[in-house]
Amino acid sequence: MSFSENILLWYAENKRSLPWRRTTDPYHIWLSEIMLQQTRVAQGTPYYLKFIAHFPKVEDLANASEEQVLKLWQGLGYYSRARNLHATAKHVAFELGGRFPNTYKELLALKGVGDYTASAIASICFNEPQPVVDGNVYRVLARYYGVDLPINTPKGTAYFKKLAREVMAVENVRDYNQGIMEFGAIQCAPKKPYCLHCPLNDSCAALAKNRVRELPVKLKKTKVRNRYFNYLVPVLACDGDTPETLLRKREGKGIWQNLWEFPLFETENEVDLEAIKSRTEALVPIKGTPEISLFNEKIVVHKLSHQHLHTRFWIIRSKETVSGAIPFERVPDYAVPVLIANFLKTFKI
Repeated sequence: MSFSENILLWYAENKRSLPWRRTTDPYHIWLSEIMLQQTRVAQGTPYYLKFIAHFPKVEDLANASEEQVLKLWQGLGYYSRARNLHATAKHVAFELGGRFPNTYKELLALKGVGDYTASAIASICFNEPQPVVDGNVYRVLARYYGVDLPINTPKGTAYFKKLAREVMAVENVRDYNQGIMEFGAIQCAPKKPYCLHCPLNDSCAALAKNRVRELPVKLKKTKVRNRYFNYLVPVLACDGDTPETLLRKREGKGIWQNLWEFPLFETENEVDLEAIKSRTEALVPIKGTPEISLFNEKIVVHKLSHQHLHTRFWIIRSKETVSGAIPFERVPDYAVPVLIANFLKTFKI
């Protein structure tokens, strides 16, 4: 039995019942694939169901505000995916008449759609024989064929794409592509693969040479940047009214573009109360001297792919208010980074 036949047989017997596997609607498949980029299935599934419930058709997503989209996406991370998702929905709904492109080449032209996503949609929705190569596929192919080319180099990427095309089941590419990704996620898992009960164990090069833990090879290129965030959380009330606060929208091309946050004082290192006092008036322009207290003695380290955010929340209390303040009870209506969402779960006014 060939490699692809084994994958198809294994998939038929072991595939998980996932909501996007009940359809070949390109809107649903596209939505799931965008969400599952750099996201585990267990985490992405509730978001997929939530989006489908709010936006049953691509036109519904296109007509939503960016604020709605980002709020529903909150906690999933890599927010550029959400912005690209929204832009592509508008393009499909308003310029393509609500119909997704049905070829790999045309899909590749959509914003936020790369080689893998275009291949997945083309093969699953339209049965076009395009090989998918994601992290799971890299792992399966590297181990089974004993390939030690780094997967994050141009040479490695090209080699694995060529290999994936050579071994795929052209006659049933829809199931094969889903099968090899599922095989990598469950059977040939990153840290604890089930080699003893693997249908490919009699011909796996990595298993034969005791190299399962070594493969695939990935070069370490990324240097983590440490940043120090000090959030000033205004709790403002005038004559006992409902407490108010300030939120500001992040702009530019950095992290969390268009999400909302409390006034931010970013520093080179950890700072003390005196440093916070020196910046409070500029960031929270209230008259008089507010009461300032540190909410978390232990710094919260929020880890992103290339950055570690060392974060403290400073509570700024005053009986006065300022222009642009909003009721504190309205903060949950805004799309905020998960770092701030987690703070709000523990903070009591």
